[in-house]
Amino acid sequence: MHCPFCRHSDSRVVDSRTTDDGTSIRRRRQCPDCSRRFTTIETASLMVIKRSGVTEPFSRNKVIAGVRKACQGRPVTEDALAKLGQRVEEAVRATGSAELSTHDVGLAILGPLRELDLVAYLRFASVYQAFDSLEDFEAAIAELREQREQRPPAGDCGTGKTAGGPAVPVPATAD
Repeated sequence: MHCPFCRHSDSRVVDSRTTDDGTSIRRRRQCPDCSRRFTTIETASLMVIKRSGVTEPFSRNKVIAGVRKACQGRPVTEDALAKLGQRVEEAVRATGSAELSTHDVGLAILGPLRELDLVAYLRFASVYQAFDSLEDFEAAIAELREQREQRPPAGDCGTGKTAGGPAVPVPATAD
């Protein structure tokens, strides 16, 4: 590591700490030549291989920007998008691979997006999975309906409302 002040080719690590989110290490360094101190941040690199074969660093902001387009006009907050971006980054880093394809990143997006908003999920999936016909949409919708019928609806906290659906009467219980 070159000293940013005198350009000396070496430095000594004085202190190391992980950042609050645990994804990188903050190091305080001291130059043996000029004795000045400076800080560096180390992160593990994660590269994405695009369809063209070009590689570029993984960007959580690019994931969020892509999902934001799918969520346009939907009741999805910026906070929810940020959390989704974090979940996707954690998932792709958990693979342990230093390089991932755009296909792998897309797969990591689909799960959290399906939980966030079904309409946005269908929009994203239609582009990501290259839907060509109405039948592709119908098949995806049928699959979502099957999954919804197999498990209790998310968001039903005794209010009688299901996420994205009409109110359902809840029988009164005698106390």
